[in-house]
Amino acid sequence: MLALFAGVALTAYAVDVVSKIVAVEKLTDRPDVELVGDLFVLHLVRNPGAAFSTGTGYTEIFSCVAIVAVLVILYVVRRVGSAGWGVALGLLLAGVGGNLTDRLVREPGPLRGHVIDFFMLPHWPIFNVADICIDAAAILILILVYRGVRLDGTRAQRDDVEPEPEPAPETTE
Repeated sequence: MLALFAGVALTAYAVDVVSKIVAVEKLTDRPDVELVGDLFVLHLVRNPGAAFSTGTGYTEIFSCVAIVAVLVILYVVRRVGSAGWGVALGLLLAGVGGNLTDRLVREPGPLRGHVIDFFMLPHWPIFNVADICIDAAAILILILVYRGVRLDGTRAQRDDVEPEPEPAPETTE
């Protein structure tokens, strides 16, 4: 499963990085590009915050949290024996890593860099490929947990839960 994880992570990360390079090159100081009318628009934004542009003053904290998340994913993935978990953690690593890369290499400087966002939908925050990867990973993880699939690929059984003690037999006197 490590190969699947690595393949998903590297492919999704590459798509994110390349899409941001193209977005910066093609959208900087240019009008929005309407792909599907005003339903799906390319609009370049440099986001110093987190999702929904929240926490703009905490970029360094978000960067540190992302570094810890990457390390935790790389530690946990060694136990993965399930294709679903391999894909989910690969997407999560790609998404967190893609946005972390922006925070490390983009202006205004290391740990404070602005994340490149460029997909715009009506009534929704502007986002990027890394955000899509994180959301897809979260949905997949929720499905795996709901279905009882453990990291190693085994399924949690109802027998795994401590049985309730049987009531003491009633005595008649």
